[in-house]
Amino acid sequence: MKNINKMIFISAAMGILLGILIKFYPNLFFVDYLLMATELVGQIFIKSLKMILVPLVFFSIIVGVSNLGGGGKSSLIWKSTFLYFMITMSIAITLALVVMNIVQPGVGLSIDSWQSINNNLPSTMTISQFFKQFLLSLFENPFHSLASGKILPLIVFSIIIGVALNDRKGSFKAAKDIFTSLYEVMLKIVHWLMLFAPLGVFALLVNMVASQDMSLFSQLGIFIFTVIFLILFHGLVILPTILFLITKITPINLWVQGRPAFITAFATSSSAATLPITLSVADNNFKTSKGISNFVLPLGATMNMDGTALYEAAAALFIANLVGMDLTLAQQLILFFTAMVASIGAPGIPSAGMVTMAMVLQVLGLPLEALAILLPMDRLIDTFRTTINVEGDLVGALIVDKITKS
Repeated sequence: MKNINKMIFISAAMGILLGILIKFYPNLFFVDYLLMATELVGQIFIKSLKMILVPLVFFSIIVGVSNLGGGGKSSLIWKSTFLYFMITMSIAITLALVVMNIVQPGVGLSIDSWQSINNNLPSTMTISQFFKQFLLSLFENPFHSLASGKILPLIVFSIIIGVALNDRKGSFKAAKDIFTSLYEVMLKIVHWLMLFAPLGVFALLVNMVASQDMSLFSQLGIFIFTVIFLILFHGLVILPTILFLITKITPINLWVQGRPAFITAFATSSSAATLPITLSVADNNFKTSKGISNFVLPLGATMNMDGTALYEAAAALFIANLVGMDLTLAQQLILFFTAMVASIGAPGIPSAGMVTMAMVLQVLGLPLEALAILLPMDRLIDTFRTTINVEGDLVGALIVDKITKS
């Protein structure tokens, strides 16, 4: 594991350096062939992680919930996990709203093609309609969820099965043994994928750095800088501080031991694809209880999106500034809850926040055409916010593990 961790770090550094070289010297004879090869390798890595994602989430949550046991400890795990998710996402969104109201990027600018849109805003979705749509999406045919890769309803079904198997009388021991064995098979496949991870991370970073058109960000520099600063502040100050206050784990220890998961999250822009590595880091590097990590991390990969929630709140205020709409306190409170719910429902895949961003804009009556101006910068920001999403999941697992052992 330590050798793989070192290889991932070295591969990431080499991928960034090679991407910069290609960006400055795009006409070198080998560039086209290299980019073709790295794109293929990177996509194979991503698809391999996605291949294992659905069965890993399904079996890990079932095993994790079924092993929680009844009584006070089980209740404490549930309460502390969801309380942590809500608190950290609330802090992230509040931070975004406060700083964006102070900096006010986009104020004074205007986009001519949006002016008519602002005068004839489309019918908005009410908060009650939004929550109804979200809640109904949690309950679907489980076989359809498995086949289509819909993680959120799959998690709900997995939790229900886990609770049903959590029987003190041992009536379902045979069923629990089957799910546990299947979960161990998934972990074996994860180990194989870890061996491929250094090459996959290298290939993804070469393509990302080489293809990023920085000129697109020139007029949006203040917004990009503000959002990245907020994300880094949340990840480098707020989350490590909360972790240290509760567990006494230092920020340096968090970053060093959690490095494989953070680098993979940065390279893949997918908290779901990073999940196998995050589980491995929690179990092997931090020695967390497998019952805790199997429950908190898969759940967090879908529900605990600090970086995504922060970005969606900041982006909505930015678009409102460009449209010339001054959001009232009540509207910003709606934005607070909408960003939280939308980030909870965001799948842990690259640029998933852009899917739920449309919901946030619709609730506030902002033009959906604004997505066109957000998309060029999304790939860059997505790497940072995904890294913070994964860090938040790992910190949550460590905190819950500490609380339940106290």
